[in-house]
Amino acid sequence: MVYEALRGLGYEGGYDAVRRYAKTWKRERASVTAQAFVPLTFAPGEAYQFDWSHEIVLIGGTTVTVKVAHVRLCHSRMLFVRAYPRESQEMVFDAHDRAFAFFQGTCQRGIYDNMKTAVETIFVGRERAYNRRFLQMCSHYLVDPVACTPASGWEKGQVENQVGLVRERFFTPRVRVKSYEELNALLLDQVIAYAKVHPHPEERERTVWERFEAERAALVPYAGRFDGFHAITASVSTTCLVRFDNNRYSVMASAIGRPVEVRAYAGRIEIRQDGRIVAEHERAFGRDQTVFDPWHYVPVLARKPGALRNGAPFKDWVLPAALDRVRRKLAGSAGGDRQMVEILTAVLADGLPAVEAACAEALREGVHSADVVLNILARQREPTAPVTILTPESLRLRHEPVADCARYDSLRRAL
Repeated sequence: MVYEALRGLGYEGGYDAVRRYAKTWKRERASVTAQAFVPLTFAPGEAYQFDWSHEIVLIGGTTVTVKVAHVRLCHSRMLFVRAYPRESQEMVFDAHDRAFAFFQGTCQRGIYDNMKTAVETIFVGRERAYNRRFLQMCSHYLVDPVACTPASGWEKGQVENQVGLVRERFFTPRVRVKSYEELNALLLDQVIAYAKVHPHPEERERTVWERFEAERAALVPYAGRFDGFHAITASVSTTCLVRFDNNRYSVMASAIGRPVEVRAYAGRIEIRQDGRIVAEHERAFGRDQTVFDPWHYVPVLARKPGALRNGAPFKDWVLPAALDRVRRKLAGSAGGDRQMVEILTAVLADGLPAVEAACAEALREGVHSADVVLNILARQREPTAPVTILTPESLRLRHEPVADCARYDSLRRAL
């Protein structure tokens, strides 16, 4: 068959020449030694390995491909896994922090592949240019990062094997959960259960969990949470919205007109301007979603009270019980929107609990107008504490004067 294929390609030699070549090639091929590896050993607390895998689960009835972060302590073989919607840098930071908090420490070295969230440039050999934020995280936890040679997965073989183990034991059959929180709680329980019953590969009489507890004393102490966020600069629209990652988030109305810094964490969004927080939201991972905080728009309502009725941020706005009752009563009266806006605006100065209590008191008295609620608030405000002036010792009177009105009478008689 090979000879006929070669003839079809233009070969003009004989069959015997092809047969001799094939025989020689087969003999040389058989003499080649298969690729061999050297077994590795690690001291307690010396190194951990990190990697990602993609798994398919059902979340809320929808089939989703989740990104699973894997961390493995090389000495004890203790594992940690956590699922995320993305493999972005803030997810890397969160996975490390949760793993180190679970281990109650970290190792001297971290072994990675050349993931883009950590490595900017690959040089000859093992030299790498890591990005600034990843190095900040490593410095926080006192970890020396080490990158593998490209396409050399055996250099972090433990975590590579862990990916297959976790897929087979934790994600088969397909997992069905309601949320990422439920999925990660399930994964953590399975990790602990697996470690407590499976023997260590090098010390069969002890479990992975027992070796892990012995290794804890050698770990670098956990340094506390690293402020792991990915930051970008964004502009604020005239509708008090900031666009990030294909979604929109509301900010305080006072932030319009100047750029803001968006800090993206694994599960939340924090927006800052001039060092102060102008918005905090739970992070959305869909597309073209708008996340509102109705309180961001209350100052705008002072100028446009009619927007309270049809404004998008106020649709399905869940207010505390007393405030909601006042709102429903005012909705049917003339100028009700304006009165409700006055009450909502008071929340910015007095706080929601105080305004809620004032509304409840007004309703008990059978009234609900803004004037009554604001009057109750004014009566409940604590008076300003008097300023105490401390007199320096050098200015204190040694002989305090005695109040004696008879002295003035004696002066009058003298005149």
